[in-house]
Amino acid sequence: MLIQRATTLDGTSVDVRVGAQIEEVAGQLAPRRGEETFDAAGGTVLPGLHDHHVHLYSAAAAEDSVRAGPPQVRDRDGLAHALASAEVGSDGWIRAVGYHESVAGPLDRTLLDAISPPVPVRVQHRSGVLWILNSAGLSRVGLADHPDGRLRSADPSWSDALGHRGTNLAALSGRLARYGVTGVTDATPDLDVADIVTLTELHRRGELRQHVRCLSPGKRILYDDDLDLDALADWIAERHRAGGSVAVHCVTAAQLLVTVAALRQAGACPGDRVEHAAVAPADSLADLAELGVTVVTQPNFVAERGDEYLAEVPAEEHAQLWRVASLLRAGVAVALSTDMPFGRDDPWAAMRAAVHRTTPSGNVLNPSECITARRALTMFLGQADKPARPRAVEPGHPGDLCVLSVSPQTMLAELDADMVAATVVGGQLTYAAG
Repeated sequence: MLIQRATTLDGTSVDVRVGAQIEEVAGQLAPRRGEETFDAAGGTVLPGLHDHHVHLYSAAAAEDSVRAGPPQVRDRDGLAHALASAEVGSDGWIRAVGYHESVAGPLDRTLLDAISPPVPVRVQHRSGVLWILNSAGLSRVGLADHPDGRLRSADPSWSDALGHRGTNLAALSGRLARYGVTGVTDATPDLDVADIVTLTELHRRGELRQHVRCLSPGKRILYDDDLDLDALADWIAERHRAGGSVAVHCVTAAQLLVTVAALRQAGACPGDRVEHAAVAPADSLADLAELGVTVVTQPNFVAERGDEYLAEVPAEEHAQLWRVASLLRAGVAVALSTDMPFGRDDPWAAMRAAVHRTTPSGNVLNPSECITARRALTMFLGQADKPARPRAVEPGHPGDLCVLSVSPQTMLAELDADMVAATVVGGQLTYAAG
């Protein structure tokens, strides 16, 4: 197709001919016979956005799951009402997501039994790393004698026993297309070959419009009560010997420090990633830069949960939370993502959070970590396998583009998804604003 009268980030007026790759970029190009055209009317043309850390199946499942945490649910009575009002899914479960301790304290099987219907119920903690099952649910997965019903998400010893409800990715994919997203990296640690093949086939058929890269089997979630430096280093070395890179989930300082030590012990290789780095002590920044890893982080959580951080995290640790600018100053390669469904799926909102770091109540969490709008945008333009290396609107680059209805100056000032006028994937128009 041919995109006419577009404006690049540097203000140049161009036409762009695009197929699987960008074929031509020039001041003016004549349409070929039968070629689809799109008039950008002076609006901005960008490489399509790539969300570098998402969970596709969980995001699709969350669409028909009960909300179990703020802002929809804020106390025990609200949780009981939400569960009582829920319908049992096709898999025989009530599935709830987004639980946080502010609702009813640490949730376990005993509390869940007291407030949930007598059917299998599973509630996911908003961190995504923990599920809580009631007694009926524990019996369903063969764990009737489990002491508290608190189970790790990436543990196949129980999750393989779940009946899988059908998930439709088409609606989710359509929403991402409206945001200008042309690719995602799925960070689910336990995707098997069949899951990955299914995602590839859905993209081929057009039901999943975005390109997908999967981190599994090279993704590892860490838990503070089970940190084993030697085991992690051995796993990293094994992945490297097999020709793969690693992505390690680090949301606490302890997890990050053990990961740094394990990468030193095993040796880092190109493509290795640290996911989240939600808490990064100052002395870890030089280590990350020296190792050459890419940090994929989510400052959108400052905009979504910042007031809770201000209330619950000691003031002297605020500077360690969701760093961006200090990582860049230290020479660390950084890319951004939303972590949907655990964060909002709008990458433009994540960009605004990186620029302003404003909490829901209007406070600013660690303003020294703010970055420019252009830098925030660039951190969603990275290559799938090289997240910190941005793509460009140039011949030879992938034919995945986002066209906005406004000038580059307005786009950078507002960073709003409503500005997206069209999304092109592989030279095909997958979204056009009405």
